[in-house]
Amino acid sequence: MDTRHTVIDSGLGPLTVVARGQALCGLYFADHVRRPAEERLGPRVPAEEHSLFAEAADQLHAYLAGRRHDFDLPLAPEGDAFQHAVWALVKAVPRGGTTTYGAIAERLGTPRLAQRVGQAVGANPLCILVPCHRVVGADNSLTGYAGGLARKRALLTSEEPPEVAASRLF
Repeated sequence: MDTRHTVIDSGLGPLTVVARGQALCGLYFADHVRRPAEERLGPRVPAEEHSLFAEAADQLHAYLAGRRHDFDLPLAPEGDAFQHAVWALVKAVPRGGTTTYGAIAERLGTPRLAQRVGQAVGANPLCILVPCHRVVGADNSLTGYAGGLARKRALLTSEEPPEVAASRLF
């Protein structure tokens, strides 16, 4: 298939957006923990010259500016059946909400597989679009994020409902 990528600027740093065919299959920060090798991203194309990339850039900018609360983009992440099941549950976590690895494992009917859920969340190739930043530790602590904990905190803070943000002391 026709794999290609573009890089868009954002308030969180450059984002590499990868498409295969007519769907997005990757969204990575420059220092993403599991970022694929450059040669696997396909040729770089300008976002404005490809309608899928232009739309992804528009939606990401609006989302990060707080003008959009969800995404309407075709997604085709590569993964096994378990990963897809986990990512579907992650994608269902509402803006401003969080869940835990254990809660996802319970929803899958396998409460003892929280660590495997964590591995699937960590392997999510579509950060932000599949909001893995909304998955926190059992004690609600910020745990690993492929883009770094500062970005995870920034994303969660930007999604807070106004009444929660107003009550925060920091």
